[in-house]
Amino acid sequence: MNTARQEAWLPPDTTIGENCTIAPTVQFMSGEDRPIRIGNRTNIYRGTEITGPVTIGNGCLVNRDGYLRSNTTLGNNVMVGPFTRFVTDSHEIGPSTKRGGANKWPPITVGDGTWIGASVTILGGTSIGKGCIIAAGAVVVSDIPDNALAGGVPAKVIRILTD
Repeated sequence: MNTARQEAWLPPDTTIGENCTIAPTVQFMSGEDRPIRIGNRTNIYRGTEITGPVTIGNGCLVNRDGYLRSNTTLGNNVMVGPFTRFVTDSHEIGPSTKRGGANKWPPITVGDGTWIGASVTILGGTSIGKGCIIAAGAVVVSDIPDNALAGGVPAKVIRILTD
């Protein structure tokens, strides 16, 4: 949907830049303490769910059925494949009577120009550098340096990319 026509369905504290295309089935869950900010020229396809606080830079693409949870930041020109999940929801380790203790949302940061393949899962507390490629189906559980091609479960650096 063109940003000029979207104001009626946007929740409070969601800001979408100019020349964006947002599918009408995208779900935004934001509030005063959990804003969603989307940069200019960004496209978000059908079925995506975004729970703030989330920041998506300029010129990004989030393909269909993306899942972006609180404390996720995508840099500029990031491409996200379909069915990709940015999962920040977690828990402290509790006692044996209930191991899922207090909630926590460690951040995820993705650097400018990165391409994330289809069905990737990225867990909270991780950073993916600038100019990376994350192979389809990977599970990112630790930081990935700039310009790395990473894949696997758990994701490991396969090689460093050059221009």
